[in-house]
Amino acid sequence: MSTILILLGIIAFIVILFISIFNKFAKNRNQVKDAWSNIDVALKRRYDLIPNLVETVKGYAKHEKSTLEAVINARNAAMAVPTGDINGQIKAENQLQQSLRSIFALGEAYPDLKANVNYLDLQEKLNLIEENLERSRRYYNGSVRENNTYGESIPGVLIAGMAKYQHFDYFETEEATRQNVKVDFS
Repeated sequence: MSTILILLGIIAFIVILFISIFNKFAKNRNQVKDAWSNIDVALKRRYDLIPNLVETVKGYAKHEKSTLEAVINARNAAMAVPTGDINGQIKAENQLQQSLRSIFALGEAYPDLKANVNYLDLQEKLNLIEENLERSRRYYNGSVRENNTYGESIPGVLIAGMAKYQHFDYFETEEATRQNVKVDFS
């Protein structure tokens, strides 16, 4: 009789452990998705603001058509990434970030543009969105770190497949976006 009770106790322990690990995977996955939704909201606000910024710059920098087209193309590419493709969205956002930096560099090259009230207002709004994105990225990356660590360590790795573990990429800045934008009108 005591052997049966011991076996039932061991089985109950294993079932409870399995449920606990499975629930941790679900919690981590949902936390990453929640963190990404915060980024997604800020990105949509940025997408809405970019055409206004481009139109304002167009009036001052007519011969900078290629720079402005690059920004619009990067925006459209970022918006075209399928919902749920977080890793693809991260790559597209890094490209958009690089092209946005070139627009702000144009502002430095055109003093009249830099003094334009609409441009300054749009630039301020974009800066606020970027600050919000920065906070959201930190939260997202922290959630990703927790998710990936749990899925790659014991006991999580033992049932990762059964728990539908999903590895997420960090939202990091690409090396190209860390470089200063060079504006040359020669």
